[in-house]
Amino acid sequence: MPVERPDRGYLPLSAVVTTEDVYTAFYDEYVKLNAFLHSHSFTGNPLACAAAVETLRIFADDDVLVRNRSLAEHMGRLARELEDHPHVAEVRQRGMIVAIELVRDKARRQPYAWQERRGMRVYRHALERGLLLRPVGSVIYFMPPYVVSHDEIELMVTVAREGIELATCD
Repeated sequence: MPVERPDRGYLPLSAVVTTEDVYTAFYDEYVKLNAFLHSHSFTGNPLACAAAVETLRIFADDDVLVRNRSLAEHMGRLARELEDHPHVAEVRQRGMIVAIELVRDKARRQPYAWQERRGMRVYRHALERGLLLRPVGSVIYFMPPYVVSHDEIELMVTVAREGIELATCD
C-alpha cells in the first residue's frame, strides 16, 4: 500500500514476490473458493501505516545502519567472550542477531537432549533480570532493538553468562 509523503512522494510499505505458477494457482473467481484470502489484522491500519512511514523516515534521515554496524561489532566482540565457557560450542552472528549454542560436551560437540530445555533455563534467568532473550532449543539468541545501547549490550552478555552457568551447572 503506497503512502504519500509530501517531501518524497509515495513510499511502498510492503511487497509480495512470487512465481507465475503460485500466482495463477490462487487467482480465480471468488465462487471457486481457491482464492488466497489471507490478510493481517493491521492491513491498512492508519496507526500502523503512520508508524511504518515514520520508521522509513528514520532510516532515511538518520544513519541507523551505520550505528547498527558499530553496535553489532560491540555485541559480537562481547558475545564471543562466551566461547570460553565449557558448555558454549559456538557464538554465531549475522548483523544485530547473535546465536549462542550450548552443548553438553564441547570437545565432542555433544548436544544436550532437547527435553532438558537448557535454552529455556537461560531465558527464564534473563527474564528474572529484566532481559528478553530468545531460546530455540539449546541456542540462545540476542535480537535487540536498534535503540539498544552499549551498556545494555554489556548487560545482555553478563546476564547470558549467568544464565548459561546456571543452566549447565549439573
